[in-house]
Amino acid sequence: KSGLDPGGAWHAWGMACLKAGNLTSAREKFNRCLKPPMDLNQLNHGSRLVQDVIQYLESTVKPVLITDDDYFATLRELEATLRTRSLSLEMMCEGKIQHNSYYQECLFYLHSYSTNLAIISFYMRHDCMREALLHLLNKESPSEVFIEGIFIPSYESGKLHMLENLLETIDPGLESWGVYLIAACKYLQRKNYYHILYELQQFMKDHVRAAMTCIRFFTHGAKSYTELGGKQMWLLKIKDHLKVYLQEVSRGSGRKKMAFTFRKKMSATDVSRHINTVDLQMEVTKFLHQCESSGASQMTDSSLPTLFGNNNMKMDVACKVILEGKNIEEGFGIAFRVLQDFQLEATEVYNRVAKQLVKQQKYSEIQQLLKCVNESGVAAKNDGDNIILNCLNEFKNIPAEDLDNLIQDMDSDENKIQAYMMCNKLRSAYLVSVRQEKPRALQLVQHVRQLAESSGDHVVKAICAQWL
Repeated sequence: KSGLDPGGAWHAWGMACLKAGNLTSAREKFNRCLKPPMDLNQLNHGSRLVQDVIQYLESTVKPVLITDDDYFATLRELEATLRTRSLSLEMMCEGKIQHNSYYQECLFYLHSYSTNLAIISFYMRHDCMREALLHLLNKESPSEVFIEGIFIPSYESGKLHMLENLLETIDPGLESWGVYLIAACKYLQRKNYYHILYELQQFMKDHVRAAMTCIRFFTHGAKSYTELGGKQMWLLKIKDHLKVYLQEVSRGSGRKKMAFTFRKKMSATDVSRHINTVDLQMEVTKFLHQCESSGASQMTDSSLPTLFGNNNMKMDVACKVILEGKNIEEGFGIAFRVLQDFQLEATEVYNRVAKQLVKQQKYSEIQQLLKCVNESGVAAKNDGDNIILNCLNEFKNIPAEDLDNLIQDMDSDENKIQAYMMCNKLRSAYLVSVRQEKPRALQLVQHVRQLAESSGDHVVKAICAQWL
């Protein structure tokens, strides 16, 4: 008469029937106020009303007598209840849960009025993981339901191995779980749970991704190559994963192509290249670890470059190796291999090293660097000269004697003249200029005279004018 919503009254009446143990009557009352959700895959446990019903049924250990009247029914119900409450319930779902009318009632309400997540969570609460997984598969629920309902509860309660065993039992090839497993990996990566991620990747036999996780274990948080020296076992694990992957690829090349669709793929060439990178990183790690231990290490960068970064970081590694040895020659061989293997811009690396040496005032080592570059066999004609010119461009305050030594080490007279002009050593520039062929000498001396005039060097200006 008053036009109020009768839902609340039906729900209260239904709850009263439940408490009185009249399950049939309760179903009838709840049918008038409970509705199934629009989307069974939504990430919640259904309406508050349904949750209240389930909560009451789960908390009540007063099984209703099944219609037969014999005295042993109560004992059977009690036994079923005790088993339901016990912790060792791995086998319970094979039939024992079905013999408990209150749990059967829970399943009726969940299937009629609640979400897939609520059903799966109910199974998981009562150690029926197998039923939870089968329900997930049968309903083709999205991966979020798997993560929320099955995966998170499994690893939080230390049952990840049990989950893995069940996944394999239901589908030995794991293909039907591919989408769910990849989603679980992404979730763990977002959460930074890399140890669980690595364990899961090994279970999935996803060797390429497992190798990538090992790279993170190797590089993450290390502040020095001494620390990296202690983490070299991860480099060996990367190699192991990549080698196993190569074996699987070669074994499976003749088989059907669709197998292992969810595992990361990589060409054999790329895998071999990565194995080579790991070998080189091991060599770099041993060398720099040794340098740091012996106290030869000079650089104090906050970032720690490895060969697993981009090209710029690989160039940093090459620079670090050249600069941190006892002398330039000691690390040059390894650095040269880094430059060759990754086809890096060698001149840029040499320039960076030379500038660093000037900062450290190690001028004789620049000459050693030039010697190594020239003897490498792949240096272009002017590479050595360009390294010196780049240094002079940036540093004007090199001591006179060291400056003369560097410039005299240059191959080309033209470059020497340019270097002298850059350092305002106009007299030296004039002396080298007049040794050139007459037409070129004429141009060069005129240029020197102009510079002398603009800088107010009357002596050099007069010498040039006289020669001209």
